[in-house]
Amino acid sequence: MHKLPYELWMPAEVTTAVVFASPHSGRDYDPAFLRQTVLDPHEIRSSEDAFVDRLFAAAPDCGAPLIAATCPRAMIDLNRAPDEFDPALFDGLRRTPQSPRVASGLGVVPRVVANGRAIYQGKLPIALAHDRVARFWRPYHDAVQMLLDQSLRLFGRSILIDCHSMPHESLENIGAPGATRPDVVIGDRFGAAASAEIVEQVEAAFAAAGLNVARNMPFAGAYVTQAYGRPSRGQHAIQIEIDRRLYMNEATIVPNSGYEPLCKLLSGVIAEIARIGEPRELPIAAE
Repeated sequence: MHKLPYELWMPAEVTTAVVFASPHSGRDYDPAFLRQTVLDPHEIRSSEDAFVDRLFAAAPDCGAPLIAATCPRAMIDLNRAPDEFDPALFDGLRRTPQSPRVASGLGVVPRVVANGRAIYQGKLPIALAHDRVARFWRPYHDAVQMLLDQSLRLFGRSILIDCHSMPHESLENIGAPGATRPDVVIGDRFGAAASAEIVEQVEAAFAAAGLNVARNMPFAGAYVTQAYGRPSRGQHAIQIEIDRRLYMNEATIVPNSGYEPLCKLLSGVIAEIARIGEPRELPIAAE
């Protein structure tokens, strides 16, 4: 029996409709996968949102669940649709119109890591893709859906905070030359994935902590926000991207001197976001 491809930390009591998730911080590299790749064990980690699960570790103390993938993004990208297969990577796939993500090698089973470096030499059997979706993608998303269903049942709404980190270089062309770059980018698919009120409250929580916040540029949200964001049904999904340079050395993939201060800062932000999802009136206890 395969072990679960995620870790789940539940609070002693769920007191908020907010669920925190980290789909890209997995670092459990399967030896068979490492034998398949042409990259070394350090290069293969360049696509990780390293340590993001730890940055949001305060969530359960604030009454919110935290789910984090253990499977690495280079093996399977949980922020893609389960059928986003790349014909350039898999044998026997017809070339059909593709999303820009798949065309650039970033399908559900990625062909490349950061800076376009190929993960494999040659093509792979499509059965491998289906196997990874079954073993890793579906259990993770089943668990996310279970948590959101619980929020809807307890509080009448769900608020998914999908937590990521972004390479510092991805911010270089944002805004006018010399302008202050964002520390945090909030993605709500330009209003489609969450109510304006909730997005404004999440943005205010980061801004009150002294962080520079931008919306939807350069990251508006991908599969997760698209699939789970249904604000008309009381289901809200917001993507959070944090500049990696704030807390880690991107070359060595180790925390830097900003890591501990950022963890402390984010614990306050997490508490504020959790309050957004608290019931407006206390529920009546069951008989």
